[in-house]
Amino acid sequence: MATVAEHLVHQLEEAGVRHIYGIVGDSLNPVVDAVRRSKHISWIHVRHEETAAFAAAAEAEITGKLAVCAGSCGPGNLHLINGLFDANRSHLPVLAIASHIPSSQIGTQFFQETHPDRIFDECSVFSEMLSTSEQVPRVTRSAIQQSLSGPGVAVLTLPGDVADTEVEGNLPDTITSPNPAHIVPAIEDVRSLADAINDARKVTLFVGAGARGAHDAVMELAELAKAPVGHSLRGKEVIQWDNPYDVGMSGLLGYGACQDAMEDADLLILIGTDFPYQQFLPANVRTAQIEIDAARLGRRTRLDIAVHGDVSETLKLLNPLVNNKTDRGFLDDMLKRQEHRMSKVVGAYTRDVTKAKPIHPEYAAVKLDEAAPEDAVFTVDTGMCNVWAARYITPNGKRRVIGSFLHGSMANALPHAIGVGTYRPDRPVIAMCGDGGLSMLMGDLITIKNYNLPVKVVVFNNSSLGMVKLEMLVAGLPDFATDAESVNYAAVGEALGIRSVRVEDPAQLESVFAAEMERPGPCVIDVVTDPNALSMPPKITLEQMQGFATAMSKQVLNGGFGEVMSMARSNLRNIPKRPSQFSLFTK
Repeated sequence: MATVAEHLVHQLEEAGVRHIYGIVGDSLNPVVDAVRRSKHISWIHVRHEETAAFAAAAEAEITGKLAVCAGSCGPGNLHLINGLFDANRSHLPVLAIASHIPSSQIGTQFFQETHPDRIFDECSVFSEMLSTSEQVPRVTRSAIQQSLSGPGVAVLTLPGDVADTEVEGNLPDTITSPNPAHIVPAIEDVRSLADAINDARKVTLFVGAGARGAHDAVMELAELAKAPVGHSLRGKEVIQWDNPYDVGMSGLLGYGACQDAMEDADLLILIGTDFPYQQFLPANVRTAQIEIDAARLGRRTRLDIAVHGDVSETLKLLNPLVNNKTDRGFLDDMLKRQEHRMSKVVGAYTRDVTKAKPIHPEYAAVKLDEAAPEDAVFTVDTGMCNVWAARYITPNGKRRVIGSFLHGSMANALPHAIGVGTYRPDRPVIAMCGDGGLSMLMGDLITIKNYNLPVKVVVFNNSSLGMVKLEMLVAGLPDFATDAESVNYAAVGEALGIRSVRVEDPAQLESVFAAEMERPGPCVIDVVTDPNALSMPPKITLEQMQGFATAMSKQVLNGGFGEVMSMARSNLRNIPKRPSQFSLFTK
């Protein structure tokens, strides 16, 4: 006979799990001891359980396989919750083991008592408590299968005394994980979409992460329809590479001609995207949507033609029905706008700045992109790092870009990098961290040191919460409590025994990045960047412009004229073709 913990660990081995991320604790001891005796699973000791959940999510992201994290009773497993929300919203197969107080004490307000079987309901596809050994192996197997099939987060609440009880019978049979099923759309819906494309004069494709694996089929459709191709942030790595129809990205972090292409079209096709920002989706353009999850159809914007199915399966049926258009006028116009905006606006910060101090973050991102290996995995903090990654990291079909793109949590880049680096120690990993995000979970720099992970932690150190500052300004508020004292993160890294470099001179960026990418093991590269560099979205409302002007006026009246002028000098380069925004700095 074996204990509940041993059964669970055996099932995880059978499911192909290689790591469990967490911090040991008394209620987890039976599980930890079973892992100690496992020949296939390693315990990865992190410094915060939130890191454990994010790391497991990143491992699941790059493998598509089950990944596991664990937390001890009460505060331990409560720390998992933010990373689990992120994993579940990203539809990643993560199993969380939430150990619990002794079962006889549940309901007595015992030390560290919480109710994890209730707490995790909102961030999981499965959450159950094991109360007796008789539930094993069926409930534990159900948790694994529910996580894989969702895909999403499954939570097993396991009191320590139950984990240590013996289970009648032998260890469970092999767990099989079939390949995902394909959803083939109804041919009537496909024909309706083909007819709409053939009738339309100006077609635009807007592509998300749901098109993964369908790159060539999307390119074929774009050529047939002579359609510009825009993308969401999560769709960038899926569709932007080797794409002669690319018009950039829309949304709050957007750039290029994507917004124009959507608004000027007479047919917009949303392909594998649940893009949430309806203010960037045109309400007066006929819209079609191809989506594997029928629940998402039409929930963001108008929907005239709905196609429920895999993107790949849909395009196999759709493309042969689409006429090869001869008029490239709309496509060529959008491509010209894209080229202009990429060179005149997005590229403005990346030229003639080798002497500009503090360093323009855009320039740092470009130099990082150039130095990064072609198979690098970028993990990206929420905030301004999202913007710089979206605009300046070049996908090529081999690189990956991982972030908290749906949950929008701070501090994800370092933990995500730990998950990727642990599973693939042979692959270069670059964590693009904001100083705000890194400082939040900075203790896990110790983890990358202890496991000698191939993680390059690039800190965009502007001593400011830049995205929050921008949000305040466009809302008409002077920025407040967004700035922090300067911290030398290279010195912190050195104190932990990690090779570290601080860069304050932009002329050194290229050589530093090139040298550090060649070195094995972890490194902290602390890049001191301009705190006043802002990011303007591709679509600015009148209310936002008025809010910005109001905020600037308040700043001046409160004695901050110098700060306003510093902000203007930092951003004027980025507004050569936006007189309405330029006027905000001159009124």
